[in-house]
Amino acid sequence: VKVSVLCLLPQAVLSRWACVRACPASCSCTQERSCSVLCDRSSMAELPKEFPCEASAINLDKNRLKFLSERAFGTLPSLKSLSLDHNNISFITPGAFKGLSNLVELKMAHNEYISYLHTRTFTGLKKLVRLDLSDCNLFSIPDRIFIEQIALKELLCFQNNFRRIPGAIRGMENLTHIYLERNKIEAVAYNSLLGLGSLKYLNLQENRINVIHDQAFQDLVRLENFYLNDNLLSELPRLAFKGLTRLKMLNLGGNQLTNVSRTWFSDLVELEILYLDRNQLVNIEEGAFENLTSLITLHLNSNNLTTLPFPVFQPIYFLGRLFLFKNPWECDCGLEWLKDWMESYKLVRDVPCASPSSVAGLDLSEVVFAKVNGTCIDPAELNLTTASSDIASTTENRFNSLISKLLQQELREEIGNGTESLRNGTLLDSEEVELSGVRGQRALADQSFFCFLVLIWDIFLLKYQYVKLIVSVICKEQQQ
Repeated sequence: VKVSVLCLLPQAVLSRWACVRACPASCSCTQERSCSVLCDRSSMAELPKEFPCEASAINLDKNRLKFLSERAFGTLPSLKSLSLDHNNISFITPGAFKGLSNLVELKMAHNEYISYLHTRTFTGLKKLVRLDLSDCNLFSIPDRIFIEQIALKELLCFQNNFRRIPGAIRGMENLTHIYLERNKIEAVAYNSLLGLGSLKYLNLQENRINVIHDQAFQDLVRLENFYLNDNLLSELPRLAFKGLTRLKMLNLGGNQLTNVSRTWFSDLVELEILYLDRNQLVNIEEGAFENLTSLITLHLNSNNLTTLPFPVFQPIYFLGRLFLFKNPWECDCGLEWLKDWMESYKLVRDVPCASPSSVAGLDLSEVVFAKVNGTCIDPAELNLTTASSDIASTTENRFNSLISKLLQQELREEIGNGTESLRNGTLLDSEEVELSGVRGQRALADQSFFCFLVLIWDIFLLKYQYVKLIVSVICKEQQQ
């Protein structure tokens, strides 16, 4: 009778009842679209003896699990997702996941005591699509560990201790995403990434890569996002990214590159974002950006660049965003085009000038480029010319003032002498001669001192010859 009653119940009600009925004591089970078993944060040291056979998802995160025996989960044909993150798992028996034939996602991240995986660890998981082994203290994994996982698309192995790219991924034609950041990988060999024709995302950032072999990326013909930032690269192969015609984003920031070769990016016709920041760049070869016709954003900040010649930039003139801050820019006429571009498109700011000294500390947007006969004058030259003009102007003013004072003094003496002659009309002729002689000597002394000053100024400011000419004329007129 009980069986007949159960059979009369709607299938959804029956599934819900079965999911809850078989739920482990320390877990909670919910039936929305499918049966989910939530056993996270339950302080489990051992797995429950059984799970609902209808379970499609099991969460065992943040427990104290240490050991997975063979067929640890029994037979769960409906299980699609299994999460074992943040446990203390140290050993996984070969065949531990047998019976989970339809498992699509397996998460085992942050189990820092694993360190070793057997070749047959994942036996039986033929439909596995996503595997997370991040932060498990792994030093290596067997080359043939994924021999059955032909459907695997996403492999997350970041924050382990790999010194080389695991050979196990070689030839996995369905892999689309590989996460290998924050390991200790030192090189990318020519055969490290062979046979990965479907790969779209590759993350190798924050490793110790200092060598990339020629043609190491030749099979990554569908790669779209590539992270090589924060490594130890000081140079790249001449044709490092040859064939990556679908690449959208390339991050080379945080390395030790000093030069950008004109051959690196020649095939990256679909590249939209390029990071070259936080390197030691001093030079970008003309033609380096020539084929980047789809580029939208370029990061050149935090390098040692002093100039950016227009021929280098011209192929990407219609760029959307350009980052140039934290470079020792030399704001001379070589960057006049950049200032005009900045003012026209309003897409760049923070281009601090390190030189010349006349504009050091200013932003390029604040620098004024003067022109003489249509030719740009560097701020340093302009500053020198302006300073010289100011000196000449000041000298001329002082000189004119001196002339004026001397002439006024002579005029006052002449008037005073005339008045005194009228007042002392009884003076003897000899006295008049003597007084005239004294006045003549004083005038001659004044003229000599005046001409001496002219000579000093003439030596100090050779370029202002007209001053000498004027003084000479005045001296001659007084002597006459």
